[in-house]
Amino acid sequence: MNILHVISQHPESTGSGIYLQNLMRQAAAAGHRNFLVAGISADRAPHLEGISEDCCRVVRFSGGDLDFPIPGMSDVMPYASSRFGALSSEAIMDYERAFAAVIGAAGRDFPIDIVHSHHLWLASAVARRVLPGLPLVVSCHSTDLRQFVQCPHLRGRVLDDCRRIDSILALSAGQAEQIAGLYGVDGKKIEVIGTGFDDRMFTFSDKPATGPVQLLYAGKLCHAKGVDWLLRVFARLGSQPVHLHLAGSGAGGEARECLDLAGGLARRVTVHGALSQIDLARLMQRCHVFVLPSFYEGVPLVLLEALASGCRIVTTNLPGCLELLDKVSCDLVEFVDLPPMATIDRPDPRHWGLLEDRLAMAVAAMIRRAEQSPTPSRDEVETITARSGWGVVFRKIAAVYERAGGGRGPG
Repeated sequence: MNILHVISQHPESTGSGIYLQNLMRQAAAAGHRNFLVAGISADRAPHLEGISEDCCRVVRFSGGDLDFPIPGMSDVMPYASSRFGALSSEAIMDYERAFAAVIGAAGRDFPIDIVHSHHLWLASAVARRVLPGLPLVVSCHSTDLRQFVQCPHLRGRVLDDCRRIDSILALSAGQAEQIAGLYGVDGKKIEVIGTGFDDRMFTFSDKPATGPVQLLYAGKLCHAKGVDWLLRVFARLGSQPVHLHLAGSGAGGEARECLDLAGGLARRVTVHGALSQIDLARLMQRCHVFVLPSFYEGVPLVLLEALASGCRIVTTNLPGCLELLDKVSCDLVEFVDLPPMATIDRPDPRHWGLLEDRLAMAVAAMIRRAEQSPTPSRDEVETITARSGWGVVFRKIAAVYERAGGGRGPG
Protein backbone atom coordinates (compact mmCIF):
# COMPACT_ATOMS: atom_id res chain seq x y z
CA MET A 1 0.00 0.00 0.00
CA ASN A 2 1.23 3.51 -0.81
CA ILE A 3 0.53 5.85 2.12
CA LEU A 4 0.70 9.65 1.99
CA HIS A 5 1.28 11.02 5.49
CA VAL A 6 0.38 14.67 6.15
CA ILE A 7 1.50 16.70 9.18
CA SER A 8 1.39 20.48 9.29
CA GLN A 9 4.40 20.98 11.57
CA HIS A 10 7.92 19.62 12.09
CA PRO A 11 7.65 15.85 11.66
CA GLU A 12 10.50 15.08 14.04
CA SER A 13 9.31 17.16 17.04
CA THR A 14 6.61 16.88 19.74
CA GLY A 15 4.35 13.94 20.51
CA SER A 16 2.56 13.89 17.16
CA GLY A 17 5.90 13.88 15.36
CA ILE A 18 7.13 10.91 17.40
CA TYR A 19 3.82 9.17 16.64
CA LEU A 20 4.34 9.83 12.92
CA GLN A 21 7.92 8.54 12.99
CA ASN A 22 6.88 5.29 14.64
CA LEU A 23 3.93 4.94 12.26
CA MET A 24 6.14 5.30 9.18
CA ARG A 25 8.76 2.93 10.59
CA GLN A 26 6.13 0.26 11.22
CA ALA A 27 4.53 0.80 7.81
CA ALA A 28 7.88 0.41 6.04
CA ALA A 29 8.66 -2.75 8.04
CA ALA A 30 5.29 -4.18 6.99
CA GLY A 31 6.13 -3.64 3.30
CA HIS A 32 4.16 -0.45 2.69
CA ARG A 33 5.63 2.60 0.93
CA ASN A 34 5.61 5.95 2.71
CA PHE A 35 5.25 9.45 1.25
CA LEU A 36 5.15 12.63 3.32
CA VAL A 37 3.85 16.20 3.23
CA ALA A 38 5.02 18.28 6.20
CA GLY A 39 5.33 21.85 7.37
CA ILE A 40 8.89 22.84 8.26
CA SER A 41 10.92 25.96 8.94
CA ALA A 42 12.86 27.20 5.91
CA ASP A 43 16.23 26.22 7.41
CA ARG A 44 15.21 22.62 8.20
CA ALA A 45 14.94 19.38 6.23
CA PRO A 46 13.18 16.20 7.39
CA HIS A 47 15.37 13.15 8.02
CA LEU A 48 13.14 10.30 9.11
CA GLU A 49 13.35 6.53 9.34
CA GLY A 50 11.09 4.69 6.92
CA ILE A 51 11.09 7.30 4.14
CA SER A 52 13.58 8.73 1.65
CA GLU A 53 13.95 12.45 0.94
CA ASP A 54 12.67 12.09 -2.61
CA CYS A 55 9.35 10.87 -1.21
CA CYS A 56 8.86 14.07 0.84
CA ARG A 57 7.20 17.35 -0.10
CA VAL A 58 7.25 20.30 2.30
CA VAL A 59 5.62 23.66 2.97
CA ARG A 60 8.40 26.00 4.10
CA PHE A 61 7.74 28.70 6.69
CA SER A 62 9.75 31.75 7.79
CA GLY A 63 11.00 32.76 4.38
CA GLY A 64 10.08 29.86 2.12
CA ASP A 65 6.53 29.37 0.85
CA LEU A 66 5.18 31.47 3.73
CA ASP A 67 6.85 34.40 5.45
CA PHE A 68 5.56 33.75 8.99
CA PRO A 69 6.81 31.13 11.50
CA ILE A 70 5.15 27.73 11.40
CA PRO A 71 1.89 27.72 13.42
CA GLY A 72 2.09 25.04 16.08
CA MET A 73 -0.75 22.83 17.19
CA SER A 74 0.29 23.89 20.69
CA ASP A 75 0.58 27.59 21.36
CA VAL A 76 4.10 27.02 22.72
CA MET A 77 6.36 24.84 20.57
CA PRO A 78 9.98 23.71 21.06
CA TYR A 79 11.00 25.87 18.09
CA ALA A 80 10.14 29.29 16.65
CA SER A 81 6.42 29.27 15.88
CA SER A 82 3.29 31.37 15.56
CA ARG A 83 -0.23 30.83 16.91
CA PHE A 84 -3.24 30.01 14.75
CA GLY A 85 -5.36 32.32 16.89
CA ALA A 86 -3.06 35.28 16.14
CA LEU A 87 -2.86 34.82 12.35
CA SER A 88 -4.74 37.25 10.14
CA SER A 89 -7.41 35.98 7.76
CA GLU A 90 -4.99 36.63 4.88
CA ALA A 91 -2.31 34.51 6.56
CA ILE A 92 -4.79 31.67 7.11
CA MET A 93 -5.77 31.76 3.43
CA ASP A 94 -2.09 31.77 2.41
CA TYR A 95 -1.53 28.79 4.73
CA GLU A 96 -4.39 26.84 3.15
CA ARG A 97 -3.25 27.69 -0.37
CA ALA A 98 0.31 26.57 0.37
CA PHE A 99 -0.80 23.22 1.77
CA ALA A 100 -3.31 22.74 -1.04
CA ALA A 101 -0.55 23.23 -3.63
CA VAL A 102 1.89 20.83 -1.98
CA ILE A 103 -0.70 18.15 -1.13
CA GLY A 104 -2.10 18.40 -4.65
CA ALA A 105 1.38 18.01 -6.14
CA ALA A 106 2.02 14.96 -3.94
CA GLY A 107 -1.24 13.44 -5.14
CA ARG A 108 -0.10 13.90 -8.75
CA ASP A 109 3.54 12.87 -8.24
CA PHE A 110 3.05 9.80 -6.06
CA PRO A 111 0.90 6.66 -6.63
CA ILE A 112 -1.16 7.11 -3.45
CA ASP A 113 -3.61 4.47 -2.16
CA ILE A 114 -4.57 6.18 1.11
CA VAL A 115 -3.88 9.44 2.96
CA HIS A 116 -3.10 9.45 6.69
CA SER A 117 -3.17 12.98 8.09
CA HIS A 118 -2.52 14.25 11.60
CA HIS A 119 -4.75 16.59 13.60
CA LEU A 120 -8.40 17.43 12.92
CA TRP A 121 -7.48 20.90 11.80
CA LEU A 122 -6.71 23.02 8.75
CA ALA A 123 -4.20 20.83 6.90
CA SER A 124 -6.44 17.74 7.19
CA ALA A 125 -9.41 19.76 5.95
CA VAL A 126 -7.31 20.91 2.98
CA ALA A 127 -6.29 17.31 2.26
CA ARG A 128 -9.95 16.30 2.14
CA ARG A 129 -10.75 19.08 -0.35
CA VAL A 130 -7.70 18.55 -2.56
CA LEU A 131 -7.79 14.73 -2.68
CA PRO A 132 -11.53 13.94 -2.58
CA GLY A 133 -11.18 10.61 -4.35
CA LEU A 134 -8.71 9.01 -1.93
CA PRO A 135 -9.54 7.38 1.43
CA LEU A 136 -8.53 9.75 4.24
CA VAL A 137 -7.67 8.62 7.78
CA VAL A 138 -6.86 11.28 10.41
CA SER A 139 -5.22 10.81 13.80
CA CYS A 140 -6.43 13.11 16.57
CA HIS A 141 -3.73 14.21 19.02
CA SER A 142 -5.87 16.40 21.37
CA THR A 143 -3.98 19.61 20.57
CA ASP A 144 -6.30 19.89 17.56
CA LEU A 145 -9.32 19.80 19.88
CA ARG A 146 -7.69 22.54 21.93
CA GLN A 147 -7.27 24.70 18.80
CA PHE A 148 -10.91 24.03 17.89
CA VAL A 149 -12.03 25.33 21.29
CA GLN A 150 -9.65 28.30 21.37
CA CYS A 151 -10.16 29.45 17.76
CA PRO A 152 -13.92 29.54 17.17
CA HIS A 153 -13.41 31.86 14.18
CA LEU A 154 -11.64 29.02 12.33
CA ARG A 155 -14.16 26.24 12.97
CA GLY A 156 -16.06 26.94 9.78
CA ARG A 157 -12.88 26.23 7.79
CA VAL A 158 -12.61 22.65 9.14
CA LEU A 159 -16.04 21.32 10.13
CA ASP A 160 -17.53 20.26 6.80
CA ASP A 161 -14.33 18.68 5.52
CA CYS A 162 -13.59 16.89 8.81
CA ARG A 163 -17.07 15.37 8.68
CA ARG A 164 -16.15 13.90 5.28
CA ILE A 165 -13.06 12.09 6.62
CA ASP A 166 -13.37 8.34 6.12
CA SER A 167 -11.97 7.31 9.51
CA ILE A 168 -10.74 9.19 12.59
CA LEU A 169 -8.28 7.54 14.97
CA ALA A 170 -8.76 8.48 18.62
CA LEU A 171 -6.23 7.96 21.38
CA SER A 172 -8.87 7.10 24.00
CA ALA A 173 -12.57 6.54 24.49
CA GLY A 174 -12.87 9.91 26.19
CA GLN A 175 -11.22 11.62 23.24
CA ALA A 176 -13.58 9.83 20.84
CA GLU A 177 -16.53 11.33 22.72
CA GLN A 178 -14.96 14.80 22.50
CA ILE A 179 -14.45 14.47 18.75
CA ALA A 180 -18.04 13.40 18.18
CA GLY A 181 -19.35 16.25 20.33
CA LEU A 182 -17.18 19.04 18.97
CA TYR A 183 -17.18 18.14 15.28
CA GLY A 184 -20.57 16.48 14.95
CA VAL A 185 -18.89 13.42 13.42
CA ASP A 186 -20.77 10.14 13.14
CA GLY A 187 -19.41 7.98 15.98
CA LYS A 188 -19.13 5.02 13.59
CA LYS A 189 -16.28 6.84 11.83
CA ILE A 190 -14.20 7.10 15.04
CA GLU A 191 -11.90 4.22 15.99
CA VAL A 192 -10.18 4.08 19.40
CA ILE A 193 -6.64 2.98 18.56
CA GLY A 194 -4.64 4.23 21.54
CA THR A 195 -1.01 5.18 21.36
CA GLY A 196 2.20 3.19 21.34
CA PHE A 197 5.85 3.49 22.28
CA ASP A 198 9.01 2.27 20.61
CA ASP A 199 9.67 -0.93 22.57
CA ARG A 200 13.02 -1.42 20.82
CA MET A 201 14.33 1.75 22.43
CA PHE A 202 12.49 2.21 25.74
CA THR A 203 13.38 -0.89 27.74
CA PHE A 204 13.35 -1.78 31.42
CA SER A 205 16.47 -1.03 33.42
CA ASP A 206 17.39 -1.54 37.07
CA LYS A 207 17.77 1.77 38.87
CA PRO A 208 20.76 3.09 40.85
CA ALA A 209 20.63 1.78 44.42
CA THR A 210 22.81 4.55 45.86
CA GLY A 211 23.04 8.29 45.50
CA PRO A 212 20.26 10.86 45.06
CA VAL A 213 16.84 9.85 43.76
CA GLN A 214 16.73 10.97 40.13
CA LEU A 215 13.56 12.76 38.96
CA LEU A 216 12.83 13.49 35.29
CA TYR A 217 10.51 15.73 33.31
CA ALA A 218 10.55 15.47 29.49
CA GLY A 219 8.53 17.72 27.20
CA LYS A 220 8.03 21.33 26.27
CA LEU A 221 9.18 23.97 28.74
CA CYS A 222 5.93 25.86 29.15
CA HIS A 223 3.16 26.64 31.61
CA ALA A 224 0.58 24.28 30.11
CA LYS A 225 2.89 21.37 30.95
CA GLY A 226 3.19 22.58 34.55
CA VAL A 227 6.98 22.94 34.41
CA ASP A 228 7.04 26.19 36.41
CA TRP A 229 4.82 24.53 39.01
CA LEU A 230 7.17 21.51 39.21
CA LEU A 231 10.24 23.69 39.68
CA ARG A 232 8.62 25.67 42.51
CA VAL A 233 7.68 22.41 44.22
CA PHE A 234 11.19 21.05 43.74
CA ALA A 235 12.61 24.15 45.45
CA ARG A 236 10.54 23.20 48.52
CA LEU A 237 12.31 19.84 48.84
CA GLY A 238 15.28 21.64 50.33
CA SER A 239 18.28 19.49 51.18
CA GLN A 240 16.71 16.11 50.40
CA PRO A 241 19.03 13.82 48.37
CA VAL A 242 17.19 14.24 45.06
CA HIS A 243 18.11 15.57 41.61
CA LEU A 244 15.81 16.85 38.86
CA HIS A 245 16.46 16.44 35.12
CA LEU A 246 14.63 18.65 32.59
CA ALA A 247 14.66 17.29 29.03
CA GLY A 248 13.06 19.47 26.39
CA SER A 249 12.99 22.97 25.02
CA GLY A 250 10.61 25.84 24.40
CA ALA A 251 10.43 29.34 23.03
CA GLY A 252 9.39 32.73 24.37
CA GLY A 253 8.75 34.04 27.83
CA GLU A 254 7.41 30.83 29.36
CA ALA A 255 10.52 28.86 28.45
CA ARG A 256 12.73 31.67 29.80
CA GLU A 257 10.80 31.65 33.09
CA CYS A 258 11.25 27.87 33.42
CA LEU A 259 14.97 28.15 32.70
CA ASP A 260 15.34 31.01 35.20
CA LEU A 261 13.62 28.93 37.90
CA ALA A 262 15.88 25.97 37.08
CA GLY A 263 18.95 28.21 37.18
CA GLY A 264 18.02 29.33 40.67
CA LEU A 265 18.26 25.73 41.86
CA ALA A 266 21.91 25.50 40.83
CA ARG A 267 23.39 22.00 40.86
CA ARG A 268 20.17 20.32 41.99
CA VAL A 269 18.72 20.57 38.45
CA THR A 270 20.23 19.49 35.13
CA VAL A 271 18.79 21.13 32.01
CA HIS A 272 19.45 18.81 29.06
CA GLY A 273 17.65 20.73 26.32
CA ALA A 274 15.98 18.85 23.48
CA LEU A 275 17.08 15.21 23.34
CA SER A 276 16.87 12.61 20.61
CA GLN A 277 14.66 9.61 21.34
CA ILE A 278 17.69 7.39 21.99
CA ASP A 279 19.24 9.91 24.40
CA LEU A 280 15.91 10.32 26.19
CA ALA A 281 15.62 6.54 26.51
CA ARG A 282 19.09 6.37 28.07
CA LEU A 283 18.21 9.13 30.51
CA MET A 284 14.95 7.43 31.50
CA GLN A 285 16.87 4.25 32.27
CA ARG A 286 18.95 6.20 34.84
CA CYS A 287 16.01 7.92 36.54
CA HIS A 288 13.79 6.63 39.33
CA VAL A 289 10.69 8.84 38.94
CA PHE A 290 9.11 10.54 35.93
CA VAL A 291 6.96 13.60 36.68
CA LEU A 292 4.35 14.96 34.23
CA PRO A 293 2.56 17.83 36.00
CA SER A 294 0.61 18.80 32.89
CA PHE A 295 -2.70 20.68 32.73
CA TYR A 296 -3.67 19.50 29.24
CA GLU A 297 -2.85 16.23 27.46
CA GLY A 298 -4.33 13.73 25.07
CA VAL A 299 -2.92 10.31 25.90
CA PRO A 300 0.69 11.13 26.78
CA LEU A 301 3.03 8.70 25.05
CA VAL A 302 5.88 9.80 27.29
CA LEU A 303 4.24 8.07 30.28
CA LEU A 304 4.43 4.72 28.49
CA GLU A 305 8.05 5.38 27.54
CA ALA A 306 8.96 6.23 31.13
CA LEU A 307 7.07 3.30 32.62
CA ALA A 308 8.63 0.86 30.11
CA SER A 309 12.04 2.20 31.20
CA GLY A 310 11.29 1.30 34.81
CA CYS A 311 10.39 4.76 36.11
CA ARG A 312 7.71 5.26 38.70
CA ILE A 313 5.23 7.97 37.65
CA VAL A 314 3.79 11.15 39.16
CA THR A 315 1.17 12.76 36.92
CA THR A 316 -1.99 14.81 37.00
CA ASN A 317 -5.38 13.09 36.86
CA LEU A 318 -6.20 14.14 33.31
CA PRO A 319 -8.51 11.71 31.46
CA GLY A 320 -5.80 10.47 29.09
CA CYS A 321 -3.38 9.82 31.97
CA LEU A 322 -6.06 7.95 33.90
CA GLU A 323 -6.99 5.89 30.87
CA LEU A 324 -3.38 4.79 30.41
CA LEU A 325 -2.60 4.08 34.05
CA ASP A 326 -5.84 3.65 36.00
CA LYS A 327 -5.21 -0.07 36.64
CA VAL A 328 -1.59 0.47 37.69
CA SER A 329 -0.68 -0.12 41.34
CA CYS A 330 0.01 2.78 43.68
CA ASP A 331 3.62 1.59 43.92
CA LEU A 332 4.07 2.65 40.30
CA VAL A 333 1.94 5.78 39.96
CA GLU A 334 0.71 8.75 42.00
CA PHE A 335 -2.06 10.87 40.54
CA VAL A 336 -2.35 14.56 41.44
CA ASP A 337 -5.91 15.89 41.48
CA LEU A 338 -6.39 19.09 39.49
CA PRO A 339 -8.67 21.83 40.85
CA PRO A 340 -11.05 23.85 38.64
CA MET A 341 -9.30 25.39 35.63
CA ALA A 342 -9.34 29.07 34.69
CA THR A 343 -8.66 28.20 31.02
CA ILE A 344 -8.38 24.95 29.09
CA ASP A 345 -4.74 24.57 30.17
CA ARG A 346 -4.18 26.75 33.25
CA PRO A 347 -5.60 26.34 36.78
CA ASP A 348 -7.46 29.07 38.61
CA PRO A 349 -4.76 31.17 40.39
CA ARG A 350 -6.75 30.95 43.62
CA HIS A 351 -5.84 27.24 43.80
CA TRP A 352 -2.13 27.41 42.94
CA GLY A 353 -1.11 26.91 46.58
CA LEU A 354 -3.28 23.82 46.84
CA LEU A 355 -1.79 22.48 43.62
CA GLU A 356 1.75 22.91 44.91
CA ASP A 357 0.86 21.10 48.13
CA ARG A 358 -0.67 18.18 46.24
CA LEU A 359 2.26 17.83 43.85
CA ALA A 360 4.77 18.11 46.70
CA MET A 361 3.02 15.31 48.58
CA ALA A 362 2.94 13.04 45.52
CA VAL A 363 6.60 13.65 44.66
CA ALA A 364 7.66 13.10 48.28
CA ALA A 365 5.74 9.80 48.36
CA MET A 366 7.51 8.58 45.22
CA ILE A 367 10.92 9.66 46.54
CA ARG A 368 10.32 7.54 49.65
CA ARG A 369 9.36 4.53 47.53
CA ALA A 370 12.42 4.93 45.34
CA GLU A 371 14.64 5.13 48.43
CA GLN A 372 13.11 1.98 49.89
CA SER A 373 12.99 0.02 46.60
CA PRO A 374 14.87 1.74 43.74
CA THR A 375 13.68 -0.66 41.02
CA PRO A 376 9.95 -1.44 40.71
CA SER A 377 8.50 -4.81 39.69
CA ARG A 378 9.67 -5.67 36.16
CA ASP A 379 6.83 -8.18 35.76
CA GLU A 380 4.17 -5.60 36.59
CA VAL A 381 5.68 -3.00 34.26
CA GLU A 382 5.96 -5.39 31.34
CA THR A 383 2.40 -6.66 31.84
CA ILE A 384 1.15 -3.07 31.51
CA THR A 385 3.31 -2.02 28.56
CA ALA A 386 3.06 -5.23 26.49
CA ARG A 387 -0.24 -4.11 24.96
CA SER A 388 1.16 -0.73 23.87
CA GLY A 389 4.17 -1.49 21.72
CA TRP A 390 4.02 0.09 18.28
CA GLY A 391 3.74 -3.27 16.56
CA VAL A 392 0.41 -3.84 18.32
CA VAL A 393 -0.82 -0.32 17.54
CA PHE A 394 0.15 -0.47 13.87
CA ARG A 395 -1.76 -3.69 13.32
CA LYS A 396 -4.90 -1.84 14.47
CA ILE A 397 -4.14 1.08 12.15
CA ALA A 398 -3.49 -1.21 9.18
CA ALA A 399 -6.89 -2.78 9.74
CA VAL A 400 -8.44 0.70 9.61
CA TYR A 401 -6.64 1.35 6.31
CA GLU A 402 -8.24 -1.76 4.84
CA ARG A 403 -11.71 -0.87 6.09
CA ALA A 404 -11.32 2.68 4.76
CA GLY A 405 -10.66 1.29 1.30
CA GLY A 406 -6.91 1.84 1.21
CA GLY A 407 -6.23 -1.04 -1.06
CA ARG A 408 -4.31 -4.16 -1.42
CA GLY A 409 -2.04 -4.49 1.60
CA PRO A 410 1.75 -4.35 1.35
CA GLY A 411 3.27 -3.78 -2.07
